[in-house]
Amino acid sequence: MKRTIPMIITFIVGMLVIISEFVPHKPFGPIAGTLENWFLIIAGFTIILGVLSLIRMNSIKIKSRAENWQYFLAGLISFGVMVLVGVFWGMQESSGILGHGEKISAWLGTPPTKPFDYLFNNLFIHLSATMFSLLAFYIASAAYRAFIIRSFESNLLMITAVIIMLGRTSLGTIMTGWLPPSLQFLHLPRIADYIMMYPNSAAQRAIMISAALGVIGSSLRIILGIERSYLGGGK
Repeated sequence: MKRTIPMIITFIVGMLVIISEFVPHKPFGPIAGTLENWFLIIAGFTIILGVLSLIRMNSIKIKSRAENWQYFLAGLISFGVMVLVGVFWGMQESSGILGHGEKISAWLGTPPTKPFDYLFNNLFIHLSATMFSLLAFYIASAAYRAFIIRSFESNLLMITAVIIMLGRTSLGTIMTGWLPPSLQFLHLPRIADYIMMYPNSAAQRAIMISAALGVIGSSLRIILGIERSYLGGGK
């Protein structure tokens, strides 16, 4: 019964949501809206569980002096500081337990900035930019391995990538800017725009369609009880 009842509830709720997409009238429309509100409430509790799990896992690594435990400590302290300043003085237009914190906001700079917004704009955003800058090197390394000419497909990928990169820079304009108006279709920027507008868009649509079919298949497996991993175990 511990598995049967959740599976029955999942099937009923899934079918109601599916029917409401095709019949958005009473009683299916209001029922689907209520279920969506319940989902938001449950999602709020999952955020709490995620926070508790974050604190627990980081605390375990800090206590056991795991490798690079100092970074886990820094992450835990940073998380606590952001939560505290947000609760005490709020963020943007919302107030916290201690109000808007006019004095501390004025002390942080001109125009007055709340502590949460100050830390977010001056620390978090810069750390995020640093992380994505480091990721750029990994992306470049992966692109180099992908562009190695080993087959017709990799050769085509490399040629297309070179055209796109040149077409997005002034170098591409200089290389083909001397062509007469009758051969404007051979200008690298025009070729790059054509590739991005048609072949690239078609590939993106194919990926989106495949992803949608995958989501539909996974949803049907869950609704019909074929996939039961959400119950905490195997089938």
